[in-house]
Amino acid sequence: MYDVAIIGCGITGAAAAYELSRYQLNTVVLEKENDVCDATTKANSAIIHAGYDPLPGTLMAKLNVEGAALAKELCHSLDVPYKQIGSLVLAFSESEQNTLHTLYERGVQNSVPGIRLLSAEEVRAMEPAVSEQVTGALYAPSAGVVSPWEYGIALAETAVRNGVELKRSSEVRSIKRIENGWRISTAKGDVEAKYIINAAGLNSAAVHNMAAEPKFHIEPVKGEYYLLDKSEGSRVSHIIFQCPNEDGKGVLVSPTVHGNLIVGPNAQHVEDYTDVSNTAQGLQFVKQAAVRSVPSIVFRDNIRNFAGLRATSEKDDFIIEIAAPGFVDLAGIKSPGLSAAPAIAKYAVELLRKEGLVTVNKSCWNGSRKKVRFASLSPEKKNELIRQNPAYGRIICRCETITEGEILDALHSPIPPCSLDGVKRRAGNGMGRCQGGFCGPRVLDIMAREYRVTPEEILQDVDGSYILVGETKQGGNADV
Repeated sequence: MYDVAIIGCGITGAAAAYELSRYQLNTVVLEKENDVCDATTKANSAIIHAGYDPLPGTLMAKLNVEGAALAKELCHSLDVPYKQIGSLVLAFSESEQNTLHTLYERGVQNSVPGIRLLSAEEVRAMEPAVSEQVTGALYAPSAGVVSPWEYGIALAETAVRNGVELKRSSEVRSIKRIENGWRISTAKGDVEAKYIINAAGLNSAAVHNMAAEPKFHIEPVKGEYYLLDKSEGSRVSHIIFQCPNEDGKGVLVSPTVHGNLIVGPNAQHVEDYTDVSNTAQGLQFVKQAAVRSVPSIVFRDNIRNFAGLRATSEKDDFIIEIAAPGFVDLAGIKSPGLSAAPAIAKYAVELLRKEGLVTVNKSCWNGSRKKVRFASLSPEKKNELIRQNPAYGRIICRCETITEGEILDALHSPIPPCSLDGVKRRAGNGMGRCQGGFCGPRVLDIMAREYRVTPEEILQDVDGSYILVGETKQGGNADV
């Protein structure tokens, strides 16, 4: 029997696994997909929010500010791309100026560091590209940008390296109370655990209902985005928000940690928990809203559109509570969930302690890691690395300068990827202008070689997404 079973390994589950890996516990993570952080965590705005938006006194307010500070420390320890660039919430009218004052007062009550109100002149001095219609802004210097999937993967990998067990493609089908704990039936067999953390994201209500009386409902809200080329990456230097409304924090314009420009999202309530399609209507809305903030954005330099789903509930706060003996819900973790994740994990462990979980620190726990990013090295360090391992001298992804050595590092990491997109999320190949058009086939060949499988067995992303199904030509003649 495991001490703790974590259901779901998005950013929240990964953070919980990382936190529990500190202790002498037998912990298992059950993930529905074939990889970690492959849903909401990989498709969002990639923002570490400062914490002025949540209502004072809520869990969102408490855990956002605490989590943002922890995120900065963790990204440094785990060698995850992170930049503290600050954010600006723009106002375009007197009523929106009043909203800024409300957000400022919330930020002060939530202990957000360094926030202040700016005049229109101060805003344009900081961001010359913003609209001439801007009348002022709220400045929050502690806000930052991060690579969300790398952040989640780093937390999960470090947890695994410290003894946490991960079971992928293990969708939970039922949960039953047994003596001294729970029996969890999954797609790959049964698991027994004394305690459960429900971090199932969009499926958290369904998982809750397996163990307790229904209490909340999760409604997916879809957000659509533009990802623009690095030629647009310096259009602004801060995260540019508009005043929030009932649908969320609104359409933002922001640099990414990789040097691109991200624009979005809209907020569309959907019924399909798998609907991550882009729509012409949605993208047009995003575009029109974004140019209100930054009129000069060159959308023809768009290299990719994507969409993600947020797990919203009827409660305007996170749902973090004991739902049954030894069963903790981490549900409704919408924005600022990415920012709050490490603080949510600590809070969840404290709840389990009150339920009887005994936590004894490990004497040999290692909560840090280092990663090779060839393109960012000095010429001297590049040459030294190539001398040690010639694979670092072979460029696989020309757009992002990703080497074969980095691909191999990903393939032999603590949580090896089982798809092309899994490699992409770890090594960064395929993130550039050609979006994997050049490097994709080469990465497929390397995967087949290293895993000793046929190319037909390699996936694009989720289970069943095979890339190759057979030869199209034989003996010079096309098969029918």
